Amino acid sequence: MSAVEDVVTEAPAVEAVPKRAMTLGLGTSLVVLAALVLAPLFVKNFIIFQMTMLLIYGLAVLALNILTGGSGQFSLGQSAFYAVGAYLMEHVGMNYALTLPIAGLICFGFGFLFGQPALRLSGVYLALATFALATAMPQLLKLGFFEHWTGGVQGLVVTKPDAPFGLPMSQDMWLYYFTLVITIGIYIASVNLLRSRSGRAFMAIRDNEIAASAMGVDVALYKTLAFGVSAGITGVAGGLGAIAVQFVAPDGYTIVLSISLFLGMVVGGVGWLPGSIVGSAFIIFVPNIAEGISKGLSGAVFGVLLFLVIFLVPHGARQIAIVAQQLIGKLKK
Repeated sequence: MSAVEDVVTEAPAVEAVPKRAMTLGLGTSLVVLAALVLAPLFVKNFIIFQMTMLLIYGLAVLALNILTGGSGQFSLGQSAFYAVGAYLMEHVGMNYALTLPIAGLICFGFGFLFGQPALRLSGVYLALATFALATAMPQLLKLGFFEHWTGGVQGLVVTKPDAPFGLPMSQDMWLYYFTLVITIGIYIASVNLLRSRSGRAFMAIRDNEIAASAMGVDVALYKTLAFGVSAGITGVAGGLGAIAVQFVAPDGYTIVLSISLFLGMVVGGVGWLPGSIVGSAFIIFVPNIAEGISKGLSGAVFGVLLFLVIFLVPHGARQIAIVAQQLIGKLKK
């Protein structure tokens, strides 16, 4: 247990990310945006669906990155907030575009309230508390008392919306572009948040909680605020995921999802927001690659691939981006 505690408590001490290093350069951002906009025009609907899930999981990883990379708090309970957002898409009774912000606000409230008792915890103890939340949520959703709303173990079917205004595009393509707009908006808002006074307070708490308190930072407020913001974005991702998959069930929101999101954050680079998409791609596509290599030993192959990634780039995709920037700088000279 002590070894695990050492790992968890030391993780926030990862090299602090400068403000400019939190995002991509303007030129790179435009290239990535152009690729995301144009790609669906040349691929089949299944690929569009995978790209939509890439953006959705990227949002969930970004939310965790704000919590862990921004404020230094650990959470293995993101699947619970993801589940709340997913179920709200079926029960709010409003247009899906209006339901998403409502789901985000409700999940923000849940996250903020959960952050209150979590204030007394840190490191491995906070991780275990959120682990308990993620473990309990699927069981709670299966209870007979909630079965009328959750559908119990059988789950609920969610309708995928058609393109509005008679636009000549498939449901998958419309949902992809809708998700892309939401993702870009939340990404820009997240960047501005981390560059704001609140973001500086988050990072001060991450680097040294005692020093932050001595400088006048309201540690309790900002720690719970970070939990709320992270939960709110995760709830929006859960709502989008429910529409994309067209189905919600308790077994789809287990601790495995939380661990996958945490893994995506580590692979993408803790504290580097663009790495959220890289981490999302890893947790979506690498398991398929592992199964293609060996169906019987797909778990072992995935473990080996993960070990190689962590061994070669211990700081995730952010480390690759830093090396690439250094090489470009040398070539310019």
